[in-house]
Amino acid sequence: MYSIKLTQIAADYIASLDQKSQALILEKIEILKSEPLKVGKPLKGNLQGYRSIRSVGQRYRIIYRVRETEIEVIVVAVGIRRGGDRKNDIYELMKKYIKSGLLKDE
Repeated sequence: MYSIKLTQIAADYIASLDQKSQALILEKIEILKSEPLKVGKPLKGNLQGYRSIRSVGQRYRIIYRVRETEIEVIVVAVGIRRGGDRKNDIYELMKKYIKSGLLKDE
């Protein structure tokens, strides 16, 4: 079993959601404890090294990184996929977080 850690970015976003969405996202995160490399998909380009899994009726993305040596999953961000929206799309926000160094300690 993998342990699960959330970055402050992910925890704050989840806390801002309604209770139903929070519960569904946390259920999905629990699934990552058993086989995080078999669920979700690996991301490419600037997000290589991260994986993504869908939640809440495919609306939200949970972006995470698996650390095999520590046997842990770090949920780095949660947000809505808004294709074509460079300002609010979760994947675009992740690129900004990485570029600005917000995820360096995750």
